[in-house]
Amino acid sequence: MEFEILKLETKEQIALVTISRPKALNALNTRFFNEMDAMIEKIGGMPGIRVMVITGEGKAFVAGADIAEMVNKNSEEGTAFSRLGQNTFRSLEKMEIPVIAAINGFALGGGLELAMACDFRIAGAKAKFGQPEVNLGLIPGYAGTQRLPRLVGLADALYLLMTADMIGAEDALRIGLVQKVTEQENLLDETMKIAGNIASKGPKAVKLIKAVTRQGLTMDFDKGSQLESEKFGSLFGKGNEGETGMKAFLNKEQPKW
Repeated sequence: MEFEILKLETKEQIALVTISRPKALNALNTRFFNEMDAMIEKIGGMPGIRVMVITGEGKAFVAGADIAEMVNKNSEEGTAFSRLGQNTFRSLEKMEIPVIAAINGFALGGGLELAMACDFRIAGAKAKFGQPEVNLGLIPGYAGTQRLPRLVGLADALYLLMTADMIGAEDALRIGLVQKVTEQENLLDETMKIAGNIASKGPKAVKLIKAVTRQGLTMDFDKGSQLESEKFGSLFGKGNEGETGMKAFLNKEQPKW
């Protein structure tokens, strides 16, 4: 597929994806979802890539879904547009490698839903966050009602969803919506540094941390713990990643994954 909205750069073991529709504040449309599906498949097939970073071009990460595309849809078409975005973001969430959102500006509506589908979020100091759909007589359509309370708790989620208030980066950090705030001009450098740090760790272990932690959220504690034990054990044994890492530690060397 030819990419018109998404730009891909690879820097060592990191895939940097930039949403490039700045005149529309990177608003999400059908073309975006189709391209993101293709990008997920493309990066998933690149064995040297260990971390994916998503950011936006211009003054927005993503300022929402494309209202011009939505305004004339009927109920069935609206449901289909919701499911299109939900499926794309679920595919992003299910990627084996970690996905980091580098939030450079407005992350509103579908943009915040995209950010929440990433594994964690780094924000520039000028970033703004919100779910303003209720202002349009709508509700979030890309699983925002599901991810937001899981990330920040029920009361903060309902407050943001019902008031449509837009909050800044420090408030987003306070409620756990983002994990770190950086100076605006240092956002991408800092995010790439974090991505590089993760990429330097045991790649199988990083993938298993993501898989076991996410699966554990849908299990009771004992089943989740059993899954952890099984995956913990899978890293032991001759030639496995755990052996490589432990031997390097004992020998005071850097492991060679």
